[in-house]
Amino acid sequence: MPNDTAVARYLNPPSLERPPGYSHVVDVRGSRLIFTAGQAGVDATGTVVGGDDVEAQAEQAFRNLSAALESVGCTASNLVKLTVFVRDMARLADYRRARDRFFNSVTPAIAPAVTLVEVSRLYSESLLIEIEAVAAA
Repeated sequence: MPNDTAVARYLNPPSLERPPGYSHVVDVRGSRLIFTAGQAGVDATGTVVGGDDVEAQAEQAFRNLSAALESVGCTASNLVKLTVFVRDMARLADYRRARDRFFNSVTPAIAPAVTLVEVSRLYSESLLIEIEAVAAA
């Protein structure tokens, strides 16, 4: 069953496996797209938050993503696509806990299309995750 919002429908066709916490298809009807740069687990001074804790770094990355969205009058409810880069796929559950809290922070809860990629390194050796996004308004 599609979840309709103001500018997007989040769909999971029955012929595809049921995804955990994201949608296979997002049908965007909005006329405005917002692209963010990758957001990492750093504060406004560039200091890494959370050390070796993927969940803490993901929480900070989502806080940064929220700030980026707010700067153009959007919230998490406007998200239609995330690309997530992680350094260690074995720690995926840590990322997912932070992701689920973030997606559930808006009503109705959203589940944008997500691509998750393991990478050997990010722009700083201390970073464990980076999240880029596309929103529609």
